[in-house]
Amino acid sequence: MTAFRPDAGSAAAPLARFDGTAVRVLVVDDEPRLTEVLCGVLVHEGFDARPATDRASALRAARQFRPDAVLLDVMLPDGDGISVLRDLRAELPLVRVLFLTARDTADDRIAGLRSGRDDYVAKPLSLEEVSARLHGLLRTSGTDRRDANRGRLTVGDLILDEEAHAVARDGQAIDLSPTEYELLHLLMRHPRRVLSKSVILESVWSRDYGRHAQVVELYISYLRKKVDVGRAPMIHTVRGCGYVLKPAVA
Repeated sequence: MTAFRPDAGSAAAPLARFDGTAVRVLVVDDEPRLTEVLCGVLVHEGFDARPATDRASALRAARQFRPDAVLLDVMLPDGDGISVLRDLRAELPLVRVLFLTARDTADDRIAGLRSGRDDYVAKPLSLEEVSARLHGLLRTSGTDRRDANRGRLTVGDLILDEEAHAVARDGQAIDLSPTEYELLHLLMRHPRRVLSKSVILESVWSRDYGRHAQVVELYISYLRKKVDVGRAPMIHTVRGCGYVLKPAVA
């Protein structure tokens, strides 16, 4: 494990959640000293970091802490990281996961990709690489995509003001129903990321809608009529995968 130089890893402005609080990171490794060091580095960088040393404590922490990202050891005393990842994603579909692994063969990388992990760092760890890859994951997920004004999300010419519960595109106000607003809010929190119907249902509607995926298609069509009508489209269907919102192409 290489040393961490604060001046090198913390030059960027701290990331923040959309409510202004620190981004939450769960660190899962069976080496207490390593989790202590990693949490210390992350706290130094402005994250809210918490440790877990096995599968049981990781899943318990995920339910209570609701992390935005997880640093996850592939090998744990009571389960492998891939099975833990599946359980984490069942609880938190949008959480970003960075594997910490001593196994770096092609087969291991393929297994990790198929399991749904977002990235990995090989052991022995470089703390600077862990920090850089974590920042990269969070930026591509939209976690830190906030306007300079707190409570405002901006994607292209589309603006959502969380405090005023108002939406505008290219300076023109858009009137949305409460459900349309929540759906657009979810898409704008994760720009350029494809969200599946199941993730959208879990995030916007109650679990009772689990058997009614067509409600997502219906409300996506409502949103398109209000957000995209007469303009270059921002809401796109990725066939067989879900929906994505991204800046319009002129």
